[in-house]
Amino acid sequence: MAVSARRGEPLTHHEISATALRMVDAGGVEALSMRKLAAELDVNPMSLYHHVENKTALIRQLCALAVSRLELPPDDGSHWQDQLRALAHAYRSLARLHPALWAYVQVHPEMIGREDGMWAVLCRILAAAGVPGEDLLHTGEALYSFVSGFVTAESQGGLGGHAGGDVDRTFEIAVDLIVSGLERHGGSGARPEAP
Repeated sequence: MAVSARRGEPLTHHEISATALRMVDAGGVEALSMRKLAAELDVNPMSLYHHVENKTALIRQLCALAVSRLELPPDDGSHWQDQLRALAHAYRSLARLHPALWAYVQVHPEMIGREDGMWAVLCRILAAAGVPGEDLLHTGEALYSFVSGFVTAESQGGLGGHAGGDVDRTFEIAVDLIVSGLERHGGSGARPEAP
């Protein structure tokens, strides 16, 4: 294991990822390099390669770290409508917390794997909403595109000018439209029994 010159303690994957994520938040993905990251960690650049293969692999780790910090709705028996609303808000918060990383992922969607927590939670919620198994992928892609489009427009200043500047209210309406559409698509009966 590589040793940090500044403390004599081993580097960890978490330390590398957390530092790299701070650098991306501050200067964008283009500001991140293995050499700059090594300087920030006060280690020899070659030390990093004991932990991460290259910059692409590092960015995948950053995406996983950012997603792991989200408060995803648990499978607690609550109505799928409430869980879907919570997931939409979690996704929007990811874009707000890490705008540079989020913007990069929109151009490089392969950085977020289907096995990541957000996608698994979305599929679980869609199944609870009554979406047939053969339509889960297509429905998930449609909803992802819809919400991503909203967040992109918001991040580029394209929302709020015609709605009194209340983008939060506009987002609530957008999520209500998604929920209503899924209910009409055949999921309105998929609710848990009242206790």
